[in-house]
Amino acid sequence: MNAQQRREIFARFAAVNPEPTTELRYNTTFELLVAVILSAQATDKSVNRVTAELFRKANTPAGFLELGLPELERMIQTIGLYKSKARHLLATCEILSTQYGSEVPNDRAALEALPGVGRKTANVILNTAFKASVIAVDTHIFRVSNRTGLAPGKTVRQVELKLMKTVPKEYRLHAHHWLILHGRYICKARRPECPHCVINDLCSYRAKTLNP
Repeated sequence: MNAQQRREIFARFAAVNPEPTTELRYNTTFELLVAVILSAQATDKSVNRVTAELFRKANTPAGFLELGLPELERMIQTIGLYKSKARHLLATCEILSTQYGSEVPNDRAALEALPGVGRKTANVILNTAFKASVIAVDTHIFRVSNRTGLAPGKTVRQVELKLMKTVPKEYRLHAHHWLILHGRYICKARRPECPHCVINDLCSYRAKTLNP
C-alpha cells in the first residue's frame, strides 16, 4: 500500500465520521482512566454497564479509596479479571492522590508507572483526554492494519510504529478511533462486512466477503 492509498483511506474515514471518539462513557479524565483500565479483555458495553453505577458512588481517587477493595470488587465483578483490576485501581488512586493532586498526569512515563496501565492504556488516555497524536493498538487495530495492508506487523509495537510513521499527520489524531470503530463494526474478525466497507477498493485482503 502506498502513501496515496493510505491518505485516501483516512480521507474516507474522515468524510464518514469527522469527529470519532471512544464508546466508553466518562465525564472526567479520571473516569476515562478507570474505564480504560476496566476495558482490558472486556467490551466497552460491559464496562459502561458497570461504570454507570460505579461513577455515581465514586468518581475521584479519594472516592475510590473510601469505597474500599471489597465494595469495589463487588461493583465490578461482572468484568473479567475484576479482582486484579480492583487492586490496580486502588493502587493507582493512591498514587494519584499522593503524587499528582488527584489529577491524571499528561505524561507517558507517569501514566505507564501507574498499576494496571500499560502502553496501550497510556496511549488511549494521551489521545482521548489530552489530544496527543498517538495510536493505541488493540486487537481491532492490529487486525485491520494487517488485513488491509495499511500497516502490517507481527507485533502490536511493530504495527503502532508503522502507523505512526505512515498515517498522514493531519489524520493521526483521530486514526486510533477510526481504526477501532472500523474493526469493531465493519472489518470484523470472523466475517468482515466487505460489501459495506468504504475502503473496500483500497484494501488488500484477499478473502473479501462478497454478499452483505
